[in-house]
Amino acid sequence: MKVYCILGDERALRSKSPALFSAILKRLGIRGSYVPFMVAPENLGQAMQSLRVLNIAGANVTVPYKETCISCLDALSEGAEIIGAINTIVCKDGQLKGYNTNAIGIMDALSTVGFNVEGTSALVIGTGGAAKAAVFILNWLRTHVVYVCGRSPAKTLEMAKRFHSEALSFETLSTAPFPVDILVNATAVSSPDESPKMAAWVQQLKLPDCRLVLDLNYGRQKNFWQEMAEAQHIRFMDGLGVLAAQARRTFALWTGIQVSPEEFVGVLREI
Repeated sequence: MKVYCILGDERALRSKSPALFSAILKRLGIRGSYVPFMVAPENLGQAMQSLRVLNIAGANVTVPYKETCISCLDALSEGAEIIGAINTIVCKDGQLKGYNTNAIGIMDALSTVGFNVEGTSALVIGTGGAAKAAVFILNWLRTHVVYVCGRSPAKTLEMAKRFHSEALSFETLSTAPFPVDILVNATAVSSPDESPKMAAWVQQLKLPDCRLVLDLNYGRQKNFWQEMAEAQHIRFMDGLGVLAAQARRTFALWTGIQVSPEEFVGVLREI
């Protein structure tokens, strides 16, 4: 029997990935299980070593370990090495190789809704692993310019330089209308309960040219990114489509089996 898992903080326990992958395994008649593990920061190294010892077939990594776990791996895919963050681990013969399917998941999700970013301007909020994947794929898709905005000016500037993008401050975006075609929230917060301060800041945003707000999070009963988008008549898309797309890519890396995007979306609608 194959065993798969997801590693993260307490948010791993709220992830839809266990239910999603368990359902896909069952539909395909594959004997396997998928379990979430909440890992304390000081135990990350031991948890990564456990993947080898317990013969885990594959793992997902979620916040806040998409970057810090890299030092525990034996190899990285080319894309993961460029991005500097992973969300998928393939375990084979005691070796751990990291991949980033976040980026390709964003590309697939945008394609599904018919949003072509070539020649457009994009704004990515956040500086973590998900943000790096978003900036990387937007540049790769030939977006004209990608702006990066994060809480830490130093991290924002460092990320902008790394990916040949433009750094912006929270103050710049909240004080005047900003011309951008797509906004991607790559932070871990979308609900006022998670960050009242961020919720208040988002309500100050004025995006007169924006055509899509993509929130990489999902499952929030109250979502301040969605409220902002609807107030300004901007199309909103949460992270479920991205999750389905990246999960499909992850499953193929683990098993070699190509499952249709519709299959993953269908399961997500049921769970």
